[in-house]
Amino acid sequence: MEEIRLIEIKEAIHTDNTIKANLLRENLSKSKTFLLNLMSSPGAGKTTTILKTIETMGGRIRTGVIEADIDSMVDAEKIAAKGIAAVQLRTGGFCHLDASMVEKGLEGLNLDNLDLVIIENVGNLVCPAEFDTGAIKNVMILSVPEGDDKPLKYPLMFTVCDVLLINKIDYLSLSDFDVDAAKTRAKNLNPNIEIFQISSKTGEGVEAWAEWLLKEVTGFLNQP
Repeated sequence: MEEIRLIEIKEAIHTDNTIKANLLRENLSKSKTFLLNLMSSPGAGKTTTILKTIETMGGRIRTGVIEADIDSMVDAEKIAAKGIAAVQLRTGGFCHLDASMVEKGLEGLNLDNLDLVIIENVGNLVCPAEFDTGAIKNVMILSVPEGDDKPLKYPLMFTVCDVLLINKIDYLSLSDFDVDAAKTRAKNLNPNIEIFQISSKTGEGVEAWAEWLLKEVTGFLNQP
């Protein structure tokens, strides 16, 4: 019987992507473009949060959006309708974005006119957490209707993110969602994670989150 060779495809894919992501980050630093990767499950409110965040920042920084979806342009159309530069990436079945896909999306934007590019990743709490997009910061949304147990079920997502947005807090009175439990579980996985409670529908809490983002982008742009 011939010896069977074992080839670790996943490991090779991740290694190649990490190299690509680091190179992309280096190039974006040179061009002074802050790349933010926004992740969540479907329906958590990514697009609404992006729009409310940009509105709250009030034009203080120039912002564009890369939308990712398996097979639609609905979210990109919502963004573009507000006069915001947007590119749609149709993944054709892939449940995540990687650095090469993001690079393609950036090619569709005029980076000379943008300070911040927000990636709206594919709605999924598993695959997107595994792939470095080349972003400067990773942010995830956990919406109240999803439940406070998600850090227990999807620990990697909370581990790789710099910010957790607990969205749809206007539903708290109708839910048994335990905000303190969610925060504690997230902090146990990632002690340095920043947590903001927001409602992208009413705007509650968005100002604090937008000010944090503005500070991060401004600091990045002012680096020598």
